[in-house]
Amino acid sequence: MVTQRIGYQLKRLQQALRMAMDTDLRAVELTTAQYAALSILEEQPGLSGAALARTSFVTPQTMNQIIVGLEAEGLIARQPHPEHGRILQISLTPAGLAKVQQAHERVLRIEAVMTAPLSTAEQTQLADLLQRCAEALGDV
Repeated sequence: MVTQRIGYQLKRLQQALRMAMDTDLRAVELTTAQYAALSILEEQPGLSGAALARTSFVTPQTMNQIIVGLEAEGLIARQPHPEHGRILQISLTPAGLAKVQQAHERVLRIEAVMTAPLSTAEQTQLADLLQRCAEALGDV
């Protein structure tokens, strides 16, 4: 039965998580894609648009639209790479850092609801198992 397959349940969970995040992040005027980009930049400042697209699981064209919007809102800044002037490095502004921290609170609440039926050990195990599955498919 298809509903018993892991892939089906992963997609079902992804859809539910995405809908909850889309709804809750509206309160801080972010989309889920914008939140992903800001979160990654918080951990890895100075990425190029192409690198940010890869780590956010979107196309470079989509990421370019996200970057333009975030820059217009004053949440990120771009500056030329010191050695490769054509590459623009992206970093959070203080406003971007404040915005992503507000969003983290909302996303953490959603994740807490999602994982409430699991013990702490099960949550750790689930994260490990999902990581191993992604790595098995070449997503390192």
